[in-house]
Formats: sequence, C-alpha cells, structure tokens
Amino acid sequence: MYKVFFITFGCKVNQYETECMKAIFRRNGYEILDSWNGADAVVINSCTVTSSGDSRVLSALRKTRNNLPDAVIALTGCYPQANREEAEKISEADIVVGTKNRSEIVFLVTNCLKERSRKIMIADYSKDDPFECLESPSFNNNTRIFMKIQDGCNQFCTYCIIPYARGRCRSRTLESVRNEAEKSARMGKREIVLTGINLAFYGREYGLNLADAVEECAGVKGIERIRLGSLEPEIMSDDLLKRLSAVSQLCPQFHLSLQSGCNRTLKAMNRHYTSEEYFSLTERIRRFFPECSFTTDIMVGFPSETDEDFRESLEFVRKIGFSRVHVFRYSRRKGTPADRMAEQIPESVKTARAVEMSEISAKSETEYMRSLVGKTVKVLFERENCTDFHHGYAADYTLVKIPRENSEKSLRNKIFCVTIEESRSDFCIGRIVNE
Repeated sequence: MYKVFFITFGCKVNQYETECMKAIFRRNGYEILDSWNGADAVVINSCTVTSSGDSRVLSALRKTRNNLPDAVIALTGCYPQANREEAEKISEADIVVGTKNRSEIVFLVTNCLKERSRKIMIADYSKDDPFECLESPSFNNNTRIFMKIQDGCNQFCTYCIIPYARGRCRSRTLESVRNEAEKSARMGKREIVLTGINLAFYGREYGLNLADAVEECAGVKGIERIRLGSLEPEIMSDDLLKRLSAVSQLCPQFHLSLQSGCNRTLKAMNRHYTSEEYFSLTERIRRFFPECSFTTDIMVGFPSETDEDFRESLEFVRKIGFSRVHVFRYSRRKGTPADRMAEQIPESVKTARAVEMSEISAKSETEYMRSLVGKTVKVLFERENCTDFHHGYAADYTLVKIPRENSEKSLRNKIFCVTIEESRSDFCIGRIVNE
C-alpha cells in the first residue's frame, strides 16, 4: 500500500478540494498520512492569491524534496494554473497539475511511483467548462463539513489573479448538492458550510440562485445548520434575502467581502458596489435577520490609497460594527492591472495602516462580544474535552466556551442552549440552560 501526505495552502475551497483528493486516493488503496514521515508521495495543493503565498508554496516544495528525496511530489492548485511557465520549471515537482482534472492526480502519482516519469498537465479553461464534481470528502471527525458548490469568477478585480487561476463562474447542480448533503447527514455531520470562489453567483447558468442550494440542503434530514462562505455584496437582492430568511437552519452570519470603505479605492479595485450600497445591504440584511453578525475582509495600502482614503475606510469599519475583520496589506500580483499601477504604497505605510485598522477591528469585535452578554444562543460544540472548557460556536459564529467539570463527558457534536454570562475580546463564556 502506498502512503501519501497532503500539504494545503489557501482558502476553504482549497481545503475542501484537498479532502476530496484524499477520498480519491483512499478509494484507490492509498494510506493517508498525518505527517510526511514515511510518505511515498506528497500532494501540495497551492494558493496564489498573494506573492507571499507563492513563496510559501515554493518553500514547501524545496523542504519536501530535501526531506523526502525519493518521494513523488505532485504540485496542484492555483499557483501552477496562474503561473504555468514558472511552474513547469520547478524541478522539485514530479507532477504539475492546475485546478482542473484533480481526479486524475491519483493515477499520475501511481504511474510516477512505478515508472518515475515526470508529467505536466495544466489544462486551459473555456467559458463553457462545467463544474467539476470530485469525490465527496469525509472531513474525518469534524462536526462541520464544507461543500463547494461554485467555482470560478467573472469579476476581474484589478488586484486579483483568481479569474486566471479558476476560470469563469460555474455551479454545481442541485441534484449533486442534495446528494452530498445526504451523505454528510449519514456521516453524522450537523452543519454544512457552502463555499465557492464567488459563492453569491451560484446557479446563474441554471436560472437559479444561492437560495436554491440552501433550500436543497435544508430539506435533508439531520442537517441542522447551514452556513454561507464569503459573499460578494452586489447581487444580494431582497428577494434572495427573503427566501434565505425563511430557512430556519441558515446561520445568520454573513461574510460580506468589503476590501475598502472608500469609494475611490473601490472603483480603482474594480469592485462593483459603493460603500453606500454596502451599508444599505447590511441594513436590509438586519431587517430579515435581526440577530445577524457581519464579518469581512479589509485591504490596506492599495495603489494610490491616500491617508484620506484610508481614514474613510477606517470610519466605515467603525460604522458597520463587524463582529470580525480580516485585515491584510495589499500584495502585488504579477499579471494583474494593480501591479502596473503607479503610486504603489511603501511597505512601511501598509504596515502602519494594517496595525491601525486591526486596532479598530479588534474594538469592534470586543463591542460585539459584549452585546451578547445576557442572551441565550444555540451552540454546536465541536472540540473534545479541553482542560477547562468545552468549545463550540453559536449560529452567528461566536466562539462560546462553558466551564468543564471533571466528570463531564464530551459535548462534541451536540447542540445546547447557552446563556452568555461573560465576554472576552474574541470569545464568550456561558452556561448551558437545557439538557
């Protein structure tokens, strides 16, 4: 029996696809390892969102080859798809595959183990490419399971390489969505997280929208929670929100990708909304989901971002009251329009802005946690017993801890009503009010 180890970089979609590839290798007789010790093969699923991400992938390749000189190394994912010429020259990789034809990797690896022949297979995307359904993953003992229902992006933000790495928008069929949800329920999973490269665009080629996929999952017995991944804000209509609000299993946590709260910067980024439209969307969502939370991504230091632009973005973050913000500095990506823009911001300025934005974001998160004290929320406990606390997440994705008694059994994969008694900067402490 051959043994294979996986290294994954990047987003939830990449994590999902790695789990799918693991399932394919497992079905073909491979043992999946938790470390590279003793591995016959290593599959590196790469990310190329940032230049630093590229560096981490290349470093992992070199480190893997140095530690496993005789192993077969397969490089897949967004990096080789978007950087074909560079990827083909990487001597550490025996197999180079892009973001298409992932199901073929197991056969390429097996052949390479037998024949030691190098293989490059990076297929171009076309506008008519269908959604590639891989084998359903198991995610082992996780109580929450991810399901990729959409791939590709048509937006072409000026800083982003992903449309070149993932192709155009394409969606999974409703039948396939339901089949995987049913399999997840049979495995005892209670929460599904729907993910995609541009999730809000799900179903357009079929005359469907995101609510159709959510309703399909909600119709599966045993699925008690449905959570949405990152959403682009410009196409969240009232009709869509009304349908989503009618699904009792839907978690009212919305990750609305903002990037900047400054209209001038948003336009330069080729984002398809204004800060006013974004704010209006949050108000509309609150009407349909009174107990909702908002999380987001904020970029600082985009080319030509002035101090005034940054202040405008900073004030906008204060205005929304996010429960969590991922702050990151703009990173130049070769092949994107933003890389060719004048007025690139010095790294020292980016760092200072990131620190200030993070401070404001942390205050917003702390204030949100305080607002929960006294409320009773449903918590799905996810971790095995820790020394002092049981850990779980409320529907709004607040981390909730309850004190653990020595005699208590694990609460993992169980849902309890918990009254929040204390708040910290990034989690809350409560007590169970029903058994």
